[in-house]
Amino acid sequence: MSLDTVRAFFAQHAPDITVEESEQSAATVPLAAAAFGVTPSEIAKTLSLKVGERVFLVVASGTVRLDNKKAKAQFGGKVKMLNAEEVVAITGHQVGGVCPFGLTTPLPVYCDLSLKAFAEVLPAAGSTHSAVRIAPQRMAELTGAEWVDVCSDHS
Repeated sequence: MSLDTVRAFFAQHAPDITVEESEQSAATVPLAAAAFGVTPSEIAKTLSLKVGERVFLVVASGTVRLDNKKAKAQFGGKVKMLNAEEVVAITGHQVGGVCPFGLTTPLPVYCDLSLKAFAEVLPAAGSTHSAVRIAPQRMAELTGAEWVDVCSDHS
């Protein structure tokens, strides 16, 4: 179970971080914000992407959108979203619970600069009803993420 791989990841790498679970679904940014009592901007959404055959994750603030022009320049080609079956097969997490922790397949992780506006963000934790509270810099350190500027504010 995906939630278990995330718990195991934190038990090994950051035992001070606790996976929180909600009775409410947190499968979308608005639902997650409501379930965990934060603003949508504080939700750290994880995008499962590919350029050609290269697969990677981008974690960004919940209210920004991937900027195709910036992403193409950063990643060297047209960026495409993985489909739901690819997401589960590659990350081990279902859509709505995807996070950069406890992955089935080690993947490059990128954190968008939009996350730096917050002292703490809430990425999912492997299921549609879970999340963790973590400082963006710590998330980047734990996942070996590179900071990138590939999103634009959509509001």
